[in-house]
Amino acid sequence: MVAWQALGDELDAWLAVGRTATLWWRDDDVTEPSAAFDRLLGVAAEFGVPLCLAVIPAAGQPALAAQTRREPGVFAVAHGYAHVNHAAPGRRKQELGPERAPATVIAELASGLERLATLFDERFRPVLVPPWNRLDGTLVPRLADAGFGGLSTLGPRQERTPAPGLVQINGHADITDWNRRAFLGEAEALERLTAHLRARRQGQVDATEPTGLLTHHLILDAESWAFLDSLFRLTSRHSAARWLSVPQAFNLPV
Repeated sequence: MVAWQALGDELDAWLAVGRTATLWWRDDDVTEPSAAFDRLLGVAAEFGVPLCLAVIPAAGQPALAAQTRREPGVFAVAHGYAHVNHAAPGRRKQELGPERAPATVIAELASGLERLATLFDERFRPVLVPPWNRLDGTLVPRLADAGFGGLSTLGPRQERTPAPGLVQINGHADITDWNRRAFLGEAEALERLTAHLRARRQGQVDATEPTGLLTHHLILDAESWAFLDSLFRLTSRHSAARWLSVPQAFNLPV
């Protein structure tokens, strides 16, 4: 297929100039064990791909943490606090927006961070993934003081450190079509990955930001799972591709 060839050609282009195409995988809305979660971990283990679990702190279950701790390369981060929409009617959904006092939001996030650190222990890293990939910009300078060392939203980052003590690594290829809540399709999903890799190689975006694959395991359909198998099979065989763990991507302690 043309789209798969384009991704392979792009990785070849990285190899030709002696560079490594770094990637990372983030899965959102994680709360508890399930058949879909088992399958997610199985895919990660089969291909040796590190996995970032964006766990909702208020809903994360101890059984989820116990299962995660048995899987090499799998780390949990904070997906907001409760994944509750506080935006006014008619506005885009947002938990971490300007509707509430910043001190209230930060205190909530800090409590969530503490809960996940207790649950996941050595498999937790203090990275914030805002629900719906949105947060009020005035909160960013306060995240490090709340204990966060990383931030992840969607799209090419504007800068590596948006605030002192905070590293931003985003997702770039969400494989779900949210209008249909189904697989985006091979061509579009591959184009999102390939386009970011190409833009990095050509210096059009920050070349040091790993290219982020974004999934939501609870709504992945058969086509989505098949796509992941094919993607990981291709990248695991290509010497220019390297999947990073959360500590590697965010330069956090291993």
